[in-house]
Formats: sequence, C-alpha cells, structure tokens
Amino acid sequence: MESLLPLLFLDVDGPLIPFGGDGGGYREHLTERQVRELTGEWNPLLARIDPAVGARIAGLPARVVWATTWMADANACVAPVLGLPELPVLDELDDGAGRFGWLPVGLHWKTPALVARAAGGAFAWVDDEITAVDRAWVAEQHAGPALLHRVDPRTGLTGRDFEELDDWLREAGR
Repeated sequence: MESLLPLLFLDVDGPLIPFGGDGGGYREHLTERQVRELTGEWNPLLARIDPAVGARIAGLPARVVWATTWMADANACVAPVLGLPELPVLDELDDGAGRFGWLPVGLHWKTPALVARAAGGAFAWVDDEITAVDRAWVAEQHAGPALLHRVDPRTGLTGRDFEELDDWLREAGR
C-alpha cells in the first residue's frame, strides 16, 4: 500500500549535511576517495554525510521526495552516499504567486510547491529553514496532516529526529 504512505520531503543542506557550530565542528564520515568512488567526483560537503542515515531514511514509512536546492543533483551526488535509489525531486513552482495569490514575506519557496505536491495528503517536511510563516501557511492551505520538522543545521538529523518522524509518519499513514 505504498500509495497510502505519507510523503516525506527531505532537504539536504542542514539535515543531511550538517554545518557544525561556530568554527565548524561537523564530523566528516567519508574520505575524499570514498566520495569519489560513490559519486565519481569530489565535493567536500558530501564527506559530512553519514552513510548510515540512508538506512534510517529508507526504513521510514514514507515516500521520500528530495526538497532541496540540489534538485536532481541530489540523485547523482547524495543518494549514492546514502545508498538510496533515485528519488523524485520537488521543483519550484514557476507560477507560485499566480496560483496561490499573494504570498507572505518570509514564506520559503518550497512551501507552496510541497503543499501542491501533497495535494491534500499527509506529508512531513524535514528542513533547517522552516519558520512560523511556513507553518501558518501550511495550516491555512493544506487540509491534510502535515509535520513541519525543523532540524538543527549544526547537528543534522539525529536519532531523536528519526524517532519523531517514524512515530508521526506511522500515525499519519493509518
């Protein structure tokens, strides 16, 4: 019954690629050689991705969609590091203002796009840039269940984040 599973919109920078605190402080999980073997190129940001997170993402009861400025590059660069298959990608709506009318200042570009993609169905959005403006807009524009889960970009996704997501997704998928 995969079609009944909630959507999980997943950002890359912050949740999967942590930025550490002041002066860095992030951990590198992969060497340059490992990144090159997995992706065919060297990008030092990809060394920060914990490959073990891929199994945790794959284990969530959800249909995962990249919601990132990496766009299709997430499938070429990030998915191989995580051991994930190619995933759908959320595209920015070209007609956001025309389709939804006036958009509030501070609304993230992803917000109207993910609400449109969810089409009233249950979804969770994992990002480090979610604000009160996004929460209010989703509450007003989306009739179905929605979890806007803000991740601390200093640490990225943690075990606690995965527990909360798993619990919410299981409940929303009932």
